[in-house]
Amino acid sequence: MSKRKGNPNYFSGYSSDLTDKVQVMIAEGKLAEYLYKKYPDSHQISNSKALYSYTHSLKKEFLRQSAPLSKVIYDDKIDVIHNALGLHTFISRVQGSKLKAKKEIRIATVFKQAPEPFLRMIVVHELAHIREKEHNKAFYQLCQHMEPDYHQLEFDLRVYLTYLDSQGNKT
Repeated sequence: MSKRKGNPNYFSGYSSDLTDKVQVMIAEGKLAEYLYKKYPDSHQISNSKALYSYTHSLKKEFLRQSAPLSKVIYDDKIDVIHNALGLHTFISRVQGSKLKAKKEIRIATVFKQAPEPFLRMIVVHELAHIREKEHNKAFYQLCQHMEPDYHQLEFDLRVYLTYLDSQGNKT
């Protein structure tokens, strides 16, 4: 996911055509209006228990054969410590003669207030790491399988984060 250090460039790799349009919207004060028109609704997934249920339902729908998730939580330390928006961890431990694996997903607390499609996109992103560890072609194909608008949502999330930063919000 995008790096979150200092004044982040959420649009590295995107054409200057697109980034210039975002800068114009910021300068004209129209970025909030653009985002609100496109994503008017908030969500009710405000705690880690609800986030676990939400994530589990997506996993059940698209990744039935994958190992269960041990934990899914909102984590207010992700941004500061890891410079990320979501994390997936795989912990293997030997218990007796068996190897036990725990899979955890941690989502930045900025997604408590973000529009639901952005939350879905980041959850899909972290779930895809269960099958594909690297950001490769198979990874993004899996993301698009779970969320057909994945790439548009990723771009719009970058616009949203740029908006928050332009308003002085700590994301």
